[in-house]
Amino acid sequence: SDHMENIYGYLMKYTNLVTGWQYRFFVLNNDAGLLEYFVNEQSRHLKPRGTLQLAGAVISPSDEDSHTFTVNAASGEQYKLRATDAKERQHWVSRLQICTQHHTEAIGKNNPPLKSRSFSLASQGSANSPGVQRRPSQNAISFFGVGHHRLPTGKRVPIMQPDHLVDVREMMSQAEGQQRDLIRSIECLPVSGHLTSLDQDLLMLKATSMATMNCLNDCFHILQLQHASQQKGSLPAGTTISWLEPKISLANHFKNGAAQNFPAEINKPASVREEQSIAEPCQLTREPEEISPDEELEDICDDKEDDLGAVEEQRSVILHLLSQLKLGMDLTRVVLPTFILEKRSLLEMYADFMSHPDLFIAITNGTTPEERMIRFVEYYLTSFHEGRKGAIAKKPYNPIIGETFHCSWRTLKSDIATDAGGNFSAHPPSEQVTLSKDLEGQTELDYYTVKFVAEQVSHHPPVSGFYAECVERNMCVNAHVWTKSKFLGMSIGVTMVGEGLLSLLEHGEEYTFSLPCAYARSILTVPWVELGGKVNINCAKTGYSASINFHTKPFYGGKLHRVTGEVKQNTTNTVVCRVQGEWNSVLEFTYSNGETKYVDLTKLSVTRKRVRPLEKQGPFESRRLWQHVTESLRDGDIDKATEHKRALEERQRNEERLRAETETPWCTKYFLKEGDGWVYHKPLWKTVSAAQTQQTDTN
Repeated sequence: SDHMENIYGYLMKYTNLVTGWQYRFFVLNNDAGLLEYFVNEQSRHLKPRGTLQLAGAVISPSDEDSHTFTVNAASGEQYKLRATDAKERQHWVSRLQICTQHHTEAIGKNNPPLKSRSFSLASQGSANSPGVQRRPSQNAISFFGVGHHRLPTGKRVPIMQPDHLVDVREMMSQAEGQQRDLIRSIECLPVSGHLTSLDQDLLMLKATSMATMNCLNDCFHILQLQHASQQKGSLPAGTTISWLEPKISLANHFKNGAAQNFPAEINKPASVREEQSIAEPCQLTREPEEISPDEELEDICDDKEDDLGAVEEQRSVILHLLSQLKLGMDLTRVVLPTFILEKRSLLEMYADFMSHPDLFIAITNGTTPEERMIRFVEYYLTSFHEGRKGAIAKKPYNPIIGETFHCSWRTLKSDIATDAGGNFSAHPPSEQVTLSKDLEGQTELDYYTVKFVAEQVSHHPPVSGFYAECVERNMCVNAHVWTKSKFLGMSIGVTMVGEGLLSLLEHGEEYTFSLPCAYARSILTVPWVELGGKVNINCAKTGYSASINFHTKPFYGGKLHRVTGEVKQNTTNTVVCRVQGEWNSVLEFTYSNGETKYVDLTKLSVTRKRVRPLEKQGPFESRRLWQHVTESLRDGDIDKATEHKRALEERQRNEERLRAETETPWCTKYFLKEGDGWVYHKPLWKTVSAAQTQQTDTN
């Protein structure tokens, strides 16, 4: 046909995370059904740099923009390509689809359905055949009964009619069941010995079986679209056929993914039965509980995450997990293996950002709007260092909906900065000293108290609300954060969507702020945390604002954890303070009067938070809720930690399903939905306003 001509030209091809997009010369060979590419047009007479068989391939215009498209070969190989404009993309996509359809139909005509046959690596010659060396796990494939099966008589598929889609769905359901049985059989194998569940060949078998089922589901989706287009005449304008996210939960495909079948209830540890039997949260008293700081004791827990431990031992599991993830894939619903978890909830991590309460309280002591904004920036930049527990990047527990965390801090009034110099030393970092805070023997009049409460207010999307206040200084901060995580190849990116509001009631000022993105880098070697992105702090009343850039390290050269920023008066556009340094090391503040101040975060004093003992905590407070997972991780018992974690997550899914069936809305305990955000039910600005109104009425 006229459309079956060979075409060629330059396209951009995504190579890898390092080199990114590169121009390559592509040739569509219609006769052979091949898409080939070369470094440039001059090297066309040489051997192609790459070749894709188009028979059975799927050509997908991208939703990202109007220039990008992908070629997904039946072999599993993928080319991500970009044309110069939408017209050129359509030209390539149309020709590739025509060529693909032609060669796919040719294969169907030339190859009748396979006869029933059993296949296993064990049958590929005897163990004594010359040149045949097999590992024990190859025989295991035949043990699990992997084979090809003929379709039932009468269910012919070369000509697929729309009314046969129901039969296809039924056959696919059967195949999915067999695939799940296969995975369960592999995961029931011991973790050590001659044949283990972490054997490389068995991991490959698991990955291949899942990829096959995903591919079949994608193909079935395409058939449904084609059926719909036949009924409507054509697909709606702008419709694209794209690869779907994996249909099979990743949790079912690795040992520590919390998807194993566990023994009957009678054999479960009492702690697991307790986790599963806790009543539905909405059936509990949802009235907010007032936690007295006097009930709280100084925290003695110090779980540093500096040990690779199980991460080193479970590297094959990490490799298998990575093989299932797609670039840019949303990880919100992906259950990650237990051994990469740190021993605290995400809600407690937000509390650890407040580990310098003296700097927090000192903000309101600033004598001018300019000084208060600078103090807030100083506090903001010092908060992230203590939020990380060690140099190794591990993931906090995903909070269960309804989970809460309470704590408080006490800081001596004498430690709060009143002068413009603040608590920071103006000397070089080498001359700084660590302040000691000894509250023993002090009365309530000698210290300030900062109270903190956090709650997981939503499961999908995962949104946390947290609030902190110092009543004595008439200041509070309210924030809500939606964590969106994505797979970026050799790293994982987490975007912190949301906004915080600091209220200084004494001055009638409100400061809005956002949070930077976080990245877990080098996830195959020694994972580490990096912050990135631009954040803004604004005070509408005073006209002061701050712009802070967290710089990610460039591939070549550059420093780690670099941060720069400036504070300025918006009306005059005058910069009053500049900051540079590393957010986990030394910060340098330079003021408009020429003075310079250094802050060594490694020597900056940290105030331990105060928490209630476990026995006094409610069943949905973070430490009590996750206590069995935490204890198992401390003991190095990953399997037991996984079992407890799975019980909590399964209970949450069951409760969510029940609420959906009964159309029962979730009842939050401490935070109320206001617009797009969440606000603490009794913020200080409301209680102070109410008290002032009452006093006025009395007078």
